[in-house]
Parts: sequence; C-alpha cells; structure tokens
Amino acid sequence: MFTDILLAPAYPPVWLAKATASLDAMSGGRLTLGLGVGGRPDDYAAMDRPFERRGRLMDQTLDLLHRAWAGESVTGDDFPVGPPPEAGNRVSVLIGGTTDAAVSRTVRYAEGWTAGGGTPGMIVPMVEKVRRAWQEAGRDGEPRIAALAYFGLGDDEASRAALRRYYGFAGDWANAIAESALRTPQAARDAVKQFAEVGVTELVFDPTIAAPDQVDRLADAVL
Repeated sequence: MFTDILLAPAYPPVWLAKATASLDAMSGGRLTLGLGVGGRPDDYAAMDRPFERRGRLMDQTLDLLHRAWAGESVTGDDFPVGPPPEAGNRVSVLIGGTTDAAVSRTVRYAEGWTAGGGTPGMIVPMVEKVRRAWQEAGRDGEPRIAALAYFGLGDDEASRAALRRYYGFAGDWANAIAESALRTPQAARDAVKQFAEVGVTELVFDPTIAAPDQVDRLADAVL
C-alpha cells in the first residue's frame, strides 16, 4: 500500500498515527506513506485545519507520528495509541514537495522522496538535491525515489475533464496538468523507461478515468 500523496497536516495527528500504525500492522509492514503539505486551501477548510500553518503542522505531525510508532506515549497518559511496534520496524515514509523544507523532512523523517507529478526531466534537479542532502546528513544507503504519473486510457476527454476539474483552483496551470497525463499504451511504456533512467525506482500510476478496466489496460501496456 502506498499513499501518494496524503496531506498529513490536514489530519488530527494522533488519529493519523493510530490509523497508520494499525494499517501497517494489518498489512504485515507493507504500508508506505507518501506525505506532503499540499496546495489547496479547500482541503484544509474541509478538515477545519489552518492552511497557512501547514508547514509547521507537517513538522509537528511527523515528529508525533514517529514517536507514536515507536510506542511512546503522545497523549500525556501511560498508554500508546497504536499496536506495539515490531523490533526495528517503523511505518515507511516518503516525503513529497519541492522546497528546502521538503528536503530537510526527507532526510530527517523518511526513507526517501516522491515526485507529485511532472516529467522525468523536471524532477532531476530535485532528485539530485535529495541525494546530496542524504549523503551530507550521513544517512546510510540511497534514498527511495518515487514519482506519480497521471494516466487515462480509452477516453481522452473524460481524463482531461477530471484533471481540469480537480486542479481548477490552479487557474491556467490546470490545462497544462490535464495535457500531461499519459493517454496511450506507448506513452505509459515510455514513462516507465524514462522515469527509471532518472533514478525513479517506484512509479505510481494514478488513474483519471473512473473505470475498473483502467487497471487492466495499464497492465496490458506496461507489464
């Protein structure tokens, strides 16, 4: 399981710690949380959370999540909020975003970084920045690098309409996002190759057409 991407500051942090620890335990440690701050004020309004404080809330949430997952008390009493952690195990986290703060959070709290859209060429500078910060911080090994790619196979207009509607808050930029989706089997195959060439090891295909057959269409194209 991989959330790519969940807006951590939009949720009550203790609830998020409890829910994610439980999901990780039920899945046998297979949960990866892609976490970011997002850019839509309405997401925060819907959850009654302050949009203008989302960066600070993100840092506070990440700190609480890791303490809760380690079995520490985070509510002021003697009881943890989640299931007992397995020895040496914690919920896997990838951080999204392109700011210096996102890089710092990746190095401090995560196993790597995830790109929330954009072409392979566009994410290269950020991948290099994350890797450099990772090494400078003395982290072992290499960071995980993931990316999200929108796709819609078989109904181009439905795909475009879904992205324009969702990103309507972004004004003219919504059209650029709508046109960026992968809409042919060859485009999907090319994307797999191109993202791998720039160091992405985990590519998340996000459907833009609400039809179950999109899974089969994508599998036929890239597997």
